[in-house]
Amino acid sequence: MKKEYKIERISYESTKPYILGIHYAKRMPSISYAFGLFNKNLLIGIVTYGSPASYTLCKGIAGVENKGNVIELNRLVLKNNLKNEASFLVANSLKLLPKPKIVVSYADSDQNHIGYVYQACNFYFTGTSKPRTDSAGKNGQHHRHHIGDKTIRTKRSAKHRYVYLTGNKTQIKNLKCCLNYPILDYPKI
Repeated sequence: MKKEYKIERISYESTKPYILGIHYAKRMPSISYAFGLFNKNLLIGIVTYGSPASYTLCKGIAGVENKGNVIELNRLVLKNNLKNEASFLVANSLKLLPKPKIVVSYADSDQNHIGYVYQACNFYFTGTSKPRTDSAGKNGQHHRHHIGDKTIRTKRSAKHRYVYLTGNKTQIKNLKCCLNYPILDYPKI
């Protein structure tokens, strides 16, 4: 990457034009940490981390004893998505997170996402969810905010699940031993 690129922590408000205006989901997730990719002091991309949408994921991924360390990389948005910008942003933002952390992220198969950015950043691939349906959410919100009539369903696509462990060598080794999902070969197109 060119030397004029830098990563900095940004505000929740700074993420809104990217998440609501550019990202396909068009809804704000839970955000605990937000980082921006800057080129010559111009914000050109964002990555956000927060509490996973699935409360069972926190206990299930690495046991109850590690549930407080689980966060989800829940939005990655770039204005132009030039070569290496996504992996530069993700890799460098991971270094800025408090440690230890179990970072989970998903690549949506309906968006033709395989998760190559996570592969480039050395995430572990831990499988693909099955497609299913959920109760329809209010105004495009997550299905847990259902509209009251559980017979109205929306499709949820299969998603590739990736996991990254942060911390010192001992912490990473211990977290890896606690993972409840197998580490698999990366999917390809």
